[in-house]
Amino acid sequence: MAYNKHVVLAVQRDFEAKRRASEAKRAMRLEEVYALCPKIREIDEELRKVSFEIVGAISLGKEECALKIEQIKERNLALQKKRAELLVSLGLDASYTELEYECELCKDTGYVSGFLCKCYKEALSLKGYAHSGLAKLLEKQSFESFSFDYYKGEDRRVIEQNFEELLSFAKNFETDKRSFLLYGPTGLGKTHLSSAVARYLLDNGYDVVYESAQNVFADFERDRFRDRFDDEVELVSDKYLDCDLLILDDLGTEMVTQFSVSCLYNIINTRLNRGLPIIASTNLRSDEIRKIYHDRITSRLFGEFTIQQFSGQDIRRQKIIR
Repeated sequence: MAYNKHVVLAVQRDFEAKRRASEAKRAMRLEEVYALCPKIREIDEELRKVSFEIVGAISLGKEECALKIEQIKERNLALQKKRAELLVSLGLDASYTELEYECELCKDTGYVSGFLCKCYKEALSLKGYAHSGLAKLLEKQSFESFSFDYYKGEDRRVIEQNFEELLSFAKNFETDKRSFLLYGPTGLGKTHLSSAVARYLLDNGYDVVYESAQNVFADFERDRFRDRFDDEVELVSDKYLDCDLLILDDLGTEMVTQFSVSCLYNIINTRLNRGLPIIASTNLRSDEIRKIYHDRITSRLFGEFTIQQFSGQDIRRQKIIR
């Protein structure tokens, strides 16, 4: 399990920018108060000397060192107290020139005692949402927000089974490497449940890419005309072959050509051989899928994917009626 390298680099840049902005703000405020009260600058210079005095005290004998450090400590506290009083006399808060952090726990470093801070994990998740193509969907769609109220009878039993199977897949993703084919009419929860899987995995540090079949094949088409002999060129389509989970939405809506079929087979074959799962969703019926795609693809879809059929009444229409 590892966060996508582009996501990590983007978050690192964001945190570095936050620290630089905080340092720049502090520097500006220091110059402001120095101009108003030169005595504060003198105190700061005295405070900077303290660390050097402590280093010098270490070379003394044990008792003499302890006495010297205690004296330095008292002098340091007195200087800090005087500094705070001067700031207050200017009508400013005593902490006016201190560095300000968005996260006091990690001081905007992203780490606490060598471990990722909660704020850093949240930033990775949010950046992961954007990178996956799911930023807007994930605002509302999760396992917790999924409702069974729009399903009746056998449709309810089937959706509950689909839900539990995908939830188990997400929770056991480290060892569960199945791929899924979700098919059935529009408006029955395929997008919501595949988004819920993506959100769960992104929050746990996995690299997920969610994209429509049409856009995926368009990226492969564009990469055909890029310079593959240039080692510096990173192909956009590589992410579809390398990510921990690929969610291929609206399969069958693309313009089916010899090239798109070849791309689809390459994606399926490459990822399955690498043990990298796919969740493919489509509004097509099983017979329509077999009609559109040749045997090499359908044999893998129906032979090596876990099949989930979705049935019932369009939830969007039900919401309008209610």
